[in-house]
Amino acid sequence: MKMTAGDAAEARAAGWTDEALYDAVTVVALFRFFNTWCDSAGVRPMTAEAHALSGKRIAGEGYAWKG
Repeated sequence: MKMTAGDAAEARAAGWTDEALYDAVTVVALFRFFNTWCDSAGVRPMTAEAHALSGKRIAGEGYAWKG
Protein backbone atom coordinates (compact mmCIF):
# COMPACT_ATOMS: atom_id res chain seq x y z
CA MET A 1 0.00 0.00 0.00
CA LYS A 2 1.32 3.43 -0.90
CA MET A 3 0.36 6.86 0.26
CA THR A 4 -0.68 8.98 -2.71
CA ALA A 5 -0.65 12.72 -3.25
CA GLY A 6 -4.44 12.57 -2.83
CA ASP A 7 -4.04 10.89 0.56
CA ALA A 8 -1.65 13.62 1.65
CA ALA A 9 -4.03 16.32 0.41
CA GLU A 10 -6.89 14.80 2.41
CA ALA A 11 -4.71 14.63 5.53
CA ARG A 12 -3.65 18.26 5.10
CA ALA A 13 -7.29 19.28 4.64
CA ALA A 14 -8.03 17.53 7.95
CA GLY A 15 -5.35 19.64 9.66
CA TRP A 16 -2.25 17.45 9.39
CA THR A 17 1.05 19.26 8.92
CA ASP A 18 3.83 18.05 6.64
CA GLU A 19 5.80 17.17 9.79
CA ALA A 20 2.92 15.04 11.10
CA LEU A 21 2.66 13.26 7.74
CA TYR A 22 6.42 12.66 7.72
CA ASP A 23 6.30 11.25 11.26
CA ALA A 24 3.37 8.95 10.43
CA VAL A 25 5.04 7.63 7.27
CA THR A 26 8.28 7.07 9.21
CA VAL A 27 6.52 5.08 11.94
CA VAL A 28 4.68 2.93 9.39
CA ALA A 29 7.91 2.31 7.45
CA LEU A 30 9.79 1.29 10.60
CA PHE A 31 7.07 -1.13 11.66
CA ARG A 32 7.06 -2.60 8.14
CA PHE A 33 10.83 -3.06 8.34
CA PHE A 34 10.72 -4.59 11.82
CA ASN A 35 7.92 -6.99 10.88
CA THR A 36 9.72 -8.06 7.70
CA TRP A 37 12.98 -8.56 9.61
CA CYS A 38 11.26 -10.55 12.38
CA ASP A 39 9.47 -12.77 9.85
CA SER A 40 12.69 -13.35 7.89
CA ALA A 41 14.82 -14.01 10.98
CA GLY A 42 12.30 -16.44 12.48
CA VAL A 43 11.59 -14.31 15.54
CA ARG A 44 8.73 -15.85 17.49
CA PRO A 45 5.94 -13.85 19.17
CA MET A 46 6.26 -13.32 22.91
CA THR A 47 3.93 -15.25 25.18
CA ALA A 48 1.33 -13.44 27.29
CA GLU A 49 3.49 -14.17 30.35
CA ALA A 50 6.56 -12.64 28.69
CA HIS A 51 4.56 -9.53 27.76
CA ALA A 52 3.37 -9.18 31.37
CA LEU A 53 6.91 -9.53 32.75
CA SER A 54 8.25 -7.06 30.21
CA GLY A 55 5.51 -4.58 31.10
CA LYS A 56 6.37 -4.81 34.80
CA ARG A 57 10.06 -4.31 34.07
CA ILE A 58 9.44 -1.31 31.82
CA ALA A 59 7.00 0.22 34.34
CA GLY A 60 9.60 -0.07 37.09
CA GLU A 61 12.82 0.63 35.21
CA GLY A 62 11.84 2.41 32.00
CA TYR A 63 12.97 1.54 28.47
CA ALA A 64 16.65 2.42 28.78
CA TRP A 65 19.07 -0.36 29.68
CA LYS A 66 21.09 0.54 32.76
CA GLY A 67 23.90 -1.97 32.24
